[in-house]
Amino acid sequence: MSQQAILYPRQQVPDLSVPLVGGGQFNLAEETPENFTMVVFYRGLHCPICANYLGDLHNRLDALTEKGVSVIALSSDTEERATEAKEKWNLPNLRIGYGFSLDTAREWGLFISTSRGKTSAGVVEPDLFAEPALYLVRPNGELYFGTVQTMPFARPSFADISKALDFVIANDYPGRGEVIDHAAAAE
Repeated sequence: MSQQAILYPRQQVPDLSVPLVGGGQFNLAEETPENFTMVVFYRGLHCPICANYLGDLHNRLDALTEKGVSVIALSSDTEERATEAKEKWNLPNLRIGYGFSLDTAREWGLFISTSRGKTSAGVVEPDLFAEPALYLVRPNGELYFGTVQTMPFARPSFADISKALDFVIANDYPGRGEVIDHAAAAE
């Protein structure tokens, strides 16, 4: 059984390097945003909720870039499926990574599900795939914010995140939830 990690704010995140649809490679350690890299893990081509969610993200890319945030969306899908998602969901400006391993998913604290066959989108789910998550990572590789889902629905709103970023950046607000050993911290 693979162990699922817990990522804590103000701690280094695991390495993350994936190929990109259309060519090239995303390597988190090489990102140089002014404020954050937003890493959005999505379920894959089979997920109609992901299509809408990433569509909203795509529509907010310019605003996020203006706030000093670089963005990537990635799944464990194959190159073919990720390419189809990028084209079918009309995401020309969103970097789409693919092919991350389920071991990498566990290192990032993601939940993993089994296939239930064909979805309402008419696409068969992979045998195993990672459920959604969203992380904001500081340029130095420290986790600032993270949310991990067990289901495809009820994800954080990009409108809310964008508004929060205005406050966070203006006030140099620290990452919260950083206490690993609460008993020791209380002493």
